[in-house]
Amino acid sequence: MSEQTVRVAVTPPGVATVTMCRPDVHNAFDDALIAELTRALRSVDELATARVVVLAAEGRSFSAGADLNWMKRMAHYSEGENLRDALHLAELLRTLDRMRKPTIARVQGAAFGGGVGLVAACDMAVCAAGAQFSLSEVRLGLIPAVISPYVVQAIGARAARRYFLTAERFAADEACRLGLVNEVVEPAALDEAVERFVSHLLKGGPHAIAAAKDLVRSVADRPIETALIEDTAQRIASIRASAEGREGIAAFLDKRTPAWMDGTEQPE
Repeated sequence: MSEQTVRVAVTPPGVATVTMCRPDVHNAFDDALIAELTRALRSVDELATARVVVLAAEGRSFSAGADLNWMKRMAHYSEGENLRDALHLAELLRTLDRMRKPTIARVQGAAFGGGVGLVAACDMAVCAAGAQFSLSEVRLGLIPAVISPYVVQAIGARAARRYFLTAERFAADEACRLGLVNEVVEPAALDEAVERFVSHLLKGGPHAIAAAKDLVRSVADRPIETALIEDTAQRIASIRASAEGREGIAAFLDKRTPAWMDGTEQPE
């Protein structure tokens, strides 16, 4: 590939930063970026030395959504070719949403269209006070279809009705109020805020965090019936009996640091 569109760096004690590297086009998506970002996220999720994933971007913008040159090419695609491309983006978002490791979006600037989808698909997000957001697709005669499951889950149907239809820009404080981002800070404090989230995540058991992520997906919007009650009881029983669960309880009772915080490898 002629240009590096995604960069991955892993630093102690296990933070993998996946950075979009197309600042000249505001980190807009094209087929190459989608493919490379999907591969990078899958690779990091399998990396034993990585425990937390930060999704970041170079330049002034987090992501401007679809690349204009890519859109020009797609204008001549058949419906089948458009479906293929849409499924590639859908797979990227599903990969990000289903990662076992916790994910943090570091949003330093504008996030439009698909960029909002990336933020919504992360477990949590921190943004700079000057960041702007927009679901601008209808102004191009399109709809935010592929990103919609993640965005609606993040901001709710009522807010989605407004911002999907009006395509108006909204500021960082509104994004926080809606639940799209968790914290808004001054630009100079952005990395410090990300590190604060990372420090909390590193205190949790890696297997427990992965199980907690799956738990949220499994119980959200389900009625509290016998099947759900039995499922949650089975989940806690299994993790209590696991090596990590036993180590966590033992460390708490012994008033010591659990093995996953002092670098000792945990048995599966």
